[in-house]
Amino acid sequence: MNFDKINYIERKTGEIKTEIPPGEGFLKFLYYNPLGKLPLNLVVRKKFLTDYYGKKMSEKSSIEKIKPFVEENSINMNESKKRVEEFTSFNDFFIRELKEGAREIAGDENILVSPADGKILIFNNLKETTKFFLKGDEFTLEEFLMDKEEAKKFQGGTMVIIRLAPVDYHRFHFPADGIIGESKLIDGYYYSVSPYAIKKNFRVYCENKREVSILKTEKFGEIVLSEIGATMVGGIKQTYRPNTLVKKGEEKGYFFFGGSSCVLLFQENKVDFDKDILENSSKGLETKVYMGEKIGKAK
Repeated sequence: MNFDKINYIERKTGEIKTEIPPGEGFLKFLYYNPLGKLPLNLVVRKKFLTDYYGKKMSEKSSIEKIKPFVEENSINMNESKKRVEEFTSFNDFFIRELKEGAREIAGDENILVSPADGKILIFNNLKETTKFFLKGDEFTLEEFLMDKEEAKKFQGGTMVIIRLAPVDYHRFHFPADGIIGESKLIDGYYYSVSPYAIKKNFRVYCENKREVSILKTEKFGEIVLSEIGATMVGGIKQTYRPNTLVKKGEEKGYFFFGGSSCVLLFQENKVDFDKDILENSSKGLETKVYMGEKIGKAK
């Protein structure tokens, strides 16, 4: 069986690059081989496996995995507050903080920025069916938010998905100034959010564990900020104080070990998203962005 390569655009250079996710062969087996459905449904999507692996990555013995991981993935440790030798576990390394100034936050109040390092896709009209992922009624805002009234606010709006790979910086931040509400936990499974899994079933965003909060802004209207759990993501930690004024670029929280996604929903006619990201998204190509980087501006 042949599989499409996971190609994406490196925005800084315009190059098309190919991503090789950790455990690529196993992911292909789980999601594209009929024999893979049994372990997928019985084991992989369940909480206990993710909890078990998360605990392993918090043990002191996991320190030995850090240096090879950094070298193999060419991670720039000059950005990190801690040196490799200072981490107490692999999870401690995974949720590392960056030095002040490591990410430039696009400052104009009319500019919307990426909340995380990762690969971005934009679906610019939630009334329409996209060719790439959304098919028929497999994905609905009401099911995603588990709130009928909130879902109505975002009909015809825009969905932004930023996928974090295990090699990425795993803290997420606010994309704009505003008042942030409480974070609501929606329990669910732990399916992978790898492109192999998403292309097979976009509904994982409605089925996976996730947290949802609303950021009320002056320039961009209300924004849904949602963090998605996934296979081997040991947890989602919110570090902000609810019902407070927050500034663009301030930390909102972080993911424990694993790769996952931040999903943002915008109301109709609130944001002009950058053309290059929209064009890449229309072709099914993700664009690599960094926290604080401009992704759109207020209309």
